[in-house]
Amino acid sequence: MSPNENLHYAIGQLAYAIANSDGKVQNEEREKFHKIVEAELRCRGFEFNVSDIIFKIMDKEKTSTQDAYMWSMNQIRLNSHYLSPELKETFVKVIEKIAKAYPPVTAEENAIIQKFKTEIADIHGDPVYYEKRK
Repeated sequence: MSPNENLHYAIGQLAYAIANSDGKVQNEEREKFHKIVEAELRCRGFEFNVSDIIFKIMDKEKTSTQDAYMWSMNQIRLNSHYLSPELKETFVKVIEKIAKAYPPVTAEENAIIQKFKTEIADIHGDPVYYEKRK
């Protein structure tokens, strides 16, 4: 996968972490999350449903919330050179919408969102890379 695809995969992992933080991921949640990820990220170039694939794999492997979050942040850091300020804003918007998609927003979900906002604020992409993609 390309660095840009890896960043989109990472937000899918983060979506899973939020969905899983308040218990088992319900089918209704999964559908809402897919629509949010698709609408907000407009994953052009993907010939597959990235959010659905991520959720299926993580469900099958019984991935913990903590592991999903950690894997997501690792991918974001590894591919940070493509992380534009606009993409960072979009990622924050996506996870906030995901948390609100299946009320109520729990303390666990809020904790993940705040942790993500803090950690991603310190990550800066390289304009030489992400400007080429425009």
